Amino acid sequence: MNRNPTVEKKKIGRMNEAAWVIGIVVCALGVALCTKADFGLSMIAAPPFIFHYALRGAFPWFTQGTAEYVWQGVLLILMCAAVRRFRWRYLLSFGTAVIAGLCIDGWLLLLGGNAPYESMIVRIVAFAAGELLTGLAIAFVFRTTLPIQIYELLVREIADRYRLDVNRVKLVNDIAMLVLSAALSFLLTRGFNGFGAGTILITLVNAPIIALFGRLIDRFFTFEPRFPKLSAFLRQ
Repeated sequence: MNRNPTVEKKKIGRMNEAAWVIGIVVCALGVALCTKADFGLSMIAAPPFIFHYALRGAFPWFTQGTAEYVWQGVLLILMCAAVRRFRWRYLLSFGTAVIAGLCIDGWLLLLGGNAPYESMIVRIVAFAAGELLTGLAIAFVFRTTLPIQIYELLVREIADRYRLDVNRVKLVNDIAMLVLSAALSFLLTRGFNGFGAGTILITLVNAPIIALFGRLIDRFFTFEPRFPKLSAFLRQ
């Protein structure tokens, strides 16, 4: 009878704000590592990379990070149409997307740019680490009440609007983005830049990995806000 309370006391509490930071910074690192691996980005990260790849010659300022938040702005408009509502906090999620884009560019700068690693072993390790880090980051993101990126917001809002399981919505969204990524890559780059075997693999394992990490972190953390008034205000 005393075991459960003891376990609860050992959990690290009030992780709401920390989960937001982890979600942004770690997810950006995962995207950067998968970019360097060059087996294909996730179906979520591939479209902005493809736009960046196709336009970088004409617009040198259009970095991968810039393409990231521009693309999320487009998704925000589509999401509002899908859920048939607009809330001012959606704009805060766009602000989060801008921060995430800057983090991607920052990580790529630290990792030596967009160019792929030359060693196959290093590429494989980078890809595996990137996918695991991304899955962990998204699991944290799903537990924060602070503004999240449009990718996760879209999944959460559709699940909430139509009372659907969030993991199933995530899986359907991933498959749709997979098809879109393949089409954009072929049409805009005349090849499969940013899209590859890694993209398909991530589509198959992404949702289960996120769910697994979610169960794992729930064993060690609780996600009450350290600043409850701020959290309540941002949920309005």
